[in-house]
Amino acid sequence: MNLSKIISILVLTCLAAMSALAISPAPALKDIYEPHFLLGGAIGTHILDEQDPALSEILLRHYNSATNENCLKWEKVHPRLNAYDFEPSDQFVRFCEQHDLFTVGHVLVWHQQTPDWVYHTRAGNPVPRELLVQRLQEHIATVVGRYKGRVHGWDVVNEALAEDGSLRKSFWLDIIGEDYLEIAFRAAHAADPQAELYYNDFNMANPKKARGAVRMLKKLLDKGVPVHGVGLQGHWGLAYPDLQNLRASIEAYRDLGLKIMITELDISVLPNAFKHQGAEISDIARYSMTLDPYTDGLPDSVAKALADRYATLFEVFLDYSDTISRVTFWGLNDGDNWKNNFPVRGRTDYPLLFDRQNQPKEAFFAVLDAAGK
Repeated sequence: MNLSKIISILVLTCLAAMSALAISPAPALKDIYEPHFLLGGAIGTHILDEQDPALSEILLRHYNSATNENCLKWEKVHPRLNAYDFEPSDQFVRFCEQHDLFTVGHVLVWHQQTPDWVYHTRAGNPVPRELLVQRLQEHIATVVGRYKGRVHGWDVVNEALAEDGSLRKSFWLDIIGEDYLEIAFRAAHAADPQAELYYNDFNMANPKKARGAVRMLKKLLDKGVPVHGVGLQGHWGLAYPDLQNLRASIEAYRDLGLKIMITELDISVLPNAFKHQGAEISDIARYSMTLDPYTDGLPDSVAKALADRYATLFEVFLDYSDTISRVTFWGLNDGDNWKNNFPVRGRTDYPLLFDRQNQPKEAFFAVLDAAGK
């Protein structure tokens, strides 16, 4: 055998080995975390339509729960009076059933993404309280009833609190009054007595808001309202929330006897526009290059900071695995996440465990390692 053939064989052998390494799958996160809590991902119709099979592969390999991003929000599923569009949500529920995923429906009552006809007459006047209560109950009975026994948990009420812990000003509050929360939870329970029912909100570790949430939830529980869990939206950053506050809030919700879910988890690495925290979607900042410094890729030092942050957060979650039942990421890879456009449109963010090429990042392995400590 001449030298050129030997070299060719060696090159082919090396290439084959490199290829095998490239496709060698990382350990499945859901298997590592199975003794502790469920892991989930939020999915949109592009995944259900299999427009990006690699994203589906991430979901099905690493997560055992799924939450819909938009298809069950009021404006999508009930866009017009007496008109429902269940095709996307039917597809979502079938997908979850096919793959044996714990299924979370998001969301039944929210002050955003609800059509104006729900609250107002054609003349623009607020509808009577009795009519809005009727519409709320009918909507919940129809949506939850359609998926009775198939959707395992519902975000019943989303973001009903202001940052000072008081009830947020909204058409629900203005027209019905604060008992709209009770009405919503009771209607969901009547439609599916076996489903878990959650209150979901952002900045739930901030002390003022946490105290307000505890007051609100305790009041509901004292009246026998069927609230089973509280979702702490994880739209966080490298430096917030304060971990001591996070622990204190988890303990406060746990003391109410509620299950706790970490929902909508993504960690922005970008400069904080106007000291923004949370997920108030009306908060929009103007684009500038100083707010978008990593368009050409994430520096190693920032990737390390992100990994360290995820590791620390998951260490906290594991400390409370007796009460945390699920951790759900809001999206599946960095390009599949809303933080690229919020609160500044057009930025390049890196908030999740998988990069835009669907490869596990340093943050992925930090989360993996956290379960072994």
